[in-house]
Amino acid sequence: MARETKGDARPPFDSSADRGVFRLLRDGEFDIAASEIRRILQRTAEMLRGSNLDVLPLTPGETPLGTYDIPDGHHEIDRYWVNAPFAYVVITYDTDATAHQYHTVEPDLDEFEASLLERIRTDIRDPLLYRQNADPTSEKALIEELQSLLEQYGLELGMDSFYTLLYYLRRDFHGYGPLDPLMDDPHIEDISCDGYDLPIFVYHDEYTDIGTNIAFRKEELDNFVIRLAQRSGQHISVGDPVLGTTLPNGARAELALGEEVTPRGSAFTIRLYAEEPFTPIDLVKYGTFSIEQMAYLWLCIEHNKSLIFAGGTASGKTTSMNAVSMFVPPRSKVLSIEDTRELALYHDNWLSSVTRERLHQGSDITMYDLLRSALRHRPEYIIVGEVRGKEAVTLFQAMNTGHTTFSTMHADSIETVINRLENEPINVPRAMVQSLDLLCVQTLTRHEGERVRRSQAIGEIGAIDQRTGELDYSSAFSWDPEDDTFDRNDSSLLDEIQRENGWSRTELRRELRNREEFLQYLLDKEVSDYRRFTALINEYYADADDVMARVEADENVVDTSSGA
Repeated sequence: MARETKGDARPPFDSSADRGVFRLLRDGEFDIAASEIRRILQRTAEMLRGSNLDVLPLTPGETPLGTYDIPDGHHEIDRYWVNAPFAYVVITYDTDATAHQYHTVEPDLDEFEASLLERIRTDIRDPLLYRQNADPTSEKALIEELQSLLEQYGLELGMDSFYTLLYYLRRDFHGYGPLDPLMDDPHIEDISCDGYDLPIFVYHDEYTDIGTNIAFRKEELDNFVIRLAQRSGQHISVGDPVLGTTLPNGARAELALGEEVTPRGSAFTIRLYAEEPFTPIDLVKYGTFSIEQMAYLWLCIEHNKSLIFAGGTASGKTTSMNAVSMFVPPRSKVLSIEDTRELALYHDNWLSSVTRERLHQGSDITMYDLLRSALRHRPEYIIVGEVRGKEAVTLFQAMNTGHTTFSTMHADSIETVINRLENEPINVPRAMVQSLDLLCVQTLTRHEGERVRRSQAIGEIGAIDQRTGELDYSSAFSWDPEDDTFDRNDSSLLDEIQRENGWSRTELRRELRNREEFLQYLLDKEVSDYRRFTALINEYYADADDVMARVEADENVVDTSSGA
């Protein structure tokens, strides 16, 4: 799609042109002056008369609306769309700095379009705000008001120019300004700004930490941080300069305003989450877990075993907890408690709750408050975003009274988890810690030059050793980093499940084998949508023998599933 010629599209009142007329008259060049006057009068008449602008759909093509020249000393590594045909990303490698660089490319604005955009930004606010019977934030309202303004100006623009203006208005009014391409990039997990006039850094799932071509000046950054707080329904000020909040798109944001707590100026970090949550099939495909581990976790969750996912920052704790929660039997009552809304379950009987900080009135609603309230809802499964304080004691009390609980914790080993639980500030009595069944420790590490997430160990918590007073635990699975495989060990928890169900050893193995084969089937069929995955798991719960018979007959269970 070639960019349309914009032609003579200057504003009707051009101060520089007026000055030119007087200069021409002074110099006696009357013919040229008369022509310039006629042009100004014609443009003025057009404005008074208005124009008719037909807005046609813009079909995305292969030709972008923005152009980009690779900087000297760089060579291009990658290029991909984030919002076709408006915004795309170019990844380069700077040979001097020996580092990758992330470049966002947005539609080109010529001098006229840039000045016109500034005027429209001012003129369009009131019409959008006072529109009757319409949502001022809707796409339709923005298009209609932009069209109306351009007609009042007496301008007839090509569709490339119209949609370029629309893109920047949408980006600045409804989106996240210059960060919009970053927020739309599915490869980005974190966006970090460290201060004034400093480049924004992102964490890219392929190029890891990488600098961008975006930076904010002082006033721009201060206003942007305030705007992020306002968009999330919160307040930030010099008197209260630090804020943790959730943005409308579900991203987690940590904000700092001014230079009191961050000497290099206002700062922010935005943690992005995938719009569609990962399923157990995704985690197996990416090598975080093996099929055997997932079948094991499925059987444990089905039989009401409580677990904690532990690991360092960005190790995938919450992602894994959300994924294995899809194994919860259908119609079981599930209640989740989070600081930031991250969990996404396709479950009919799910009550989601989020903590709240006190605004102008009322009081804070903490995880402890929500957990105490949750127990009155009589849930079968309780999912807590992260345990870090006094709510942990209540959580373990719930375990002791028969509630199955899932949660996450920052720790890098089974021993560290137990130590954190038993000491300040959590202080869970050792007798209560033994009610926990499973500990899954995850790590973010490197394998063959790439950053990967792996389930480092799955531990089973035992009883208190009567001789030493220490809490016993064992490892059901462990990761071997040398060949990137998972070693399987004996499991006392599976023995417990076998006894609870009155199974023979053969029946236990068959239950595990069936789940492994079913998960392998879904992996081969690339079932990654969490709604389809959950529907198929529910179908397995409804009639496991029928499902396995169809799998063994190699029938297409995915397409014939009523829930797919």
